[in-house]
Amino acid sequence: MNFAQNWWEAVVRGFTDTHTTAVPLPALLGILACAVVLSIPRATWRWFGLYVTFVHELGHAYAALMTGRFVHGLRIGLDHSGRLVSSGRSAFGAAWSGFWGYPAPAVVGLCLIAAFASGRSGAAMSIGALILLVSLIFLRNLTGILVAVLSAAIAQLLVLFATPAVVNYVVLALGVALSVGGVRDLLKLAGVHTRRRDRLAASDAFILGRTTGVPAFVWLAGFTVVITGCAVASVWLLWGMLTV
Repeated sequence: MNFAQNWWEAVVRGFTDTHTTAVPLPALLGILACAVVLSIPRATWRWFGLYVTFVHELGHAYAALMTGRFVHGLRIGLDHSGRLVSSGRSAFGAAWSGFWGYPAPAVVGLCLIAAFASGRSGAAMSIGALILLVSLIFLRNLTGILVAVLSAAIAQLLVLFATPAVVNYVVLALGVALSVGGVRDLLKLAGVHTRRRDRLAASDAFILGRTTGVPAFVWLAGFTVVITGCAVASVWLLWGMLTV
């Protein structure tokens, strides 16, 4: 009981405390370099990409819940494939849920960077810890469960034991890494639509085009606008940290 109480107090404290941390240029460049190393080489992307896929699928899941759809479960494959099963009567809900997969990592990345810039990294970590715990009920395969449990466990440990400075750096680093990962996934999707059309059946844009009648390139353009906008806003925030 004491553990649960301490955990809840730490979560609540994250919403009330504000902490700012100055980021020297070498540290910020190091974070950017690490984000690139995680997202670009295949050896590291093989593992970090599983987390990006997890965020992608959670984007589908929570977008579905926003429109009143029922989420039956989601799966994540070691090949970075993912599948959400949800049901509902609204065609809008299905399209809304289908759209918010690819943009989710970039949107979350921007939110984390903005939280760091405003001194609200603790709130971001508390929200993340709660969301990851709730997300455990959605998973339906071993790979997804392992990714979710590991992510949730790390988030809870950070909430409980990390100093505000450590939380700040973790939130910033994760925000940058998700932003880079989101852009990488968008470029990969564009490649599917231009060079690897034999894989179109697994594309969210293609699936949305087939189910809604709106051409796939419109959905792909929508992904591009949201992800690019988030990336530009993230860069602007990071630049502001250098010029303050």
